[in-house]
Amino acid sequence: MYREGRGAVKAIVLGGGVIGVCTAYYLAKAGHEVAVIERQPEAGCETTFANGGLIAVGHAATWAEPSAPLMLLKSLWQADSAIRFRPSLDPALWAWGLRFLANCTAQRYRVNTLRNLRLSKYSHEVMAALREETQIPYDEATKGILYVYRDPARLEHSAKAWALVRDHGVAVEVKSAAESVRIEPALAPASDKFVGAIYSPSDESGDACMFTRHLAKLCEGLGVRFTYGASISGLKANAEAVESVVTDKGEFVADNYVLAAGSYSPSIARSIGVRLPIYPIKGYSVTVPIGGRQGAPTVGVIDESTRVAFVRLGERLRLAGIAEFSGYDTSYKPRDFGTMFKAAKELFPDGGDYDRPEFWACLRPMTPDGPPIMGRGRHRNLYFNIGHGHLGWTMGCGAGRVIADLIAGRRPGIDLDGLTIDRF
Repeated sequence: MYREGRGAVKAIVLGGGVIGVCTAYYLAKAGHEVAVIERQPEAGCETTFANGGLIAVGHAATWAEPSAPLMLLKSLWQADSAIRFRPSLDPALWAWGLRFLANCTAQRYRVNTLRNLRLSKYSHEVMAALREETQIPYDEATKGILYVYRDPARLEHSAKAWALVRDHGVAVEVKSAAESVRIEPALAPASDKFVGAIYSPSDESGDACMFTRHLAKLCEGLGVRFTYGASISGLKANAEAVESVVTDKGEFVADNYVLAAGSYSPSIARSIGVRLPIYPIKGYSVTVPIGGRQGAPTVGVIDESTRVAFVRLGERLRLAGIAEFSGYDTSYKPRDFGTMFKAAKELFPDGGDYDRPEFWACLRPMTPDGPPIMGRGRHRNLYFNIGHGHLGWTMGCGAGRVIADLIAGRRPGIDLDGLTIDRF
């Protein structure tokens, strides 16, 4: 049982993914006594493990946009769609879905995208400072991201939409196919398959799992205690505060609690009567060895027609994409990755050894409007750091720093308007 120490503010972080470990790191750096509870055998084993690898500030747009309802409708009969919506009797899906649809207006899209952008930009700055201070390795690349388009009308339309992030401080450049190849020569064999790209030169990439595990080691050096293999069954609380965390390894007690358990946060919060509007959206990835091939990209690439992302991680090439509404199911079959392999072989025919894949599926914790849920709710010592969806890697460092500041009684580096549970 985790109990009081001498004079330190104590905090338990629930969850050992990139969000939870970043939170623990900044709490420990501020001098707090910290513990992390994680159900897996080590840090970064769930959504963080094999995510898309892109730190995409320029791609902070929320999924709840005016075109989303039609995309969901089309997915009902398009087996290879980037979005896979399969209706079920799950009441949580329908409750979440109605809220999602309510946010698919031009006005809500703008508001929610700018909320995501606020945290993403801040996190980018915080992460750069962390990297400089610690020299933490994670197969990082800082060459930007190319968002490749195959249809000229869609490129033109998207260029107008991207003006929103450009007008709020993110460098965005429209490039022809030839200019795109100059930025990423590995696209040369596919130069006739796309018409141009939007280039966000300040975006980055890297291995989120490698980062999280190295950061966990740094946390341990700062005195953070990790309890792995502990399944959290719930919380105990009175009307004003959380009293303990209940796990299969006993109860843990501290002064403050940070819920950072991703898609599993709603079930933990329900144990004390808190309803969180978060639903798991399955994402897929496959990692292949480059194996000495010369055609792997060194710049992050997203094929906007298939929504497949490509990122080089050292001597590996990762492909990631798909948004599937299938509850808490993380199973997969090789055929689920067909769209990814097709896009990879078209854009990067010599990008890697596609016959040696490592498959993965994870759950992205999505809010219906897009931005995460941060800060306190009705319990004075329970802090939320959840619902970052597809931007968890992008937002991780900034989100962790914000929560650490709140617990320390300091003003966070960004305004939390629109990022707290109060908006629901």
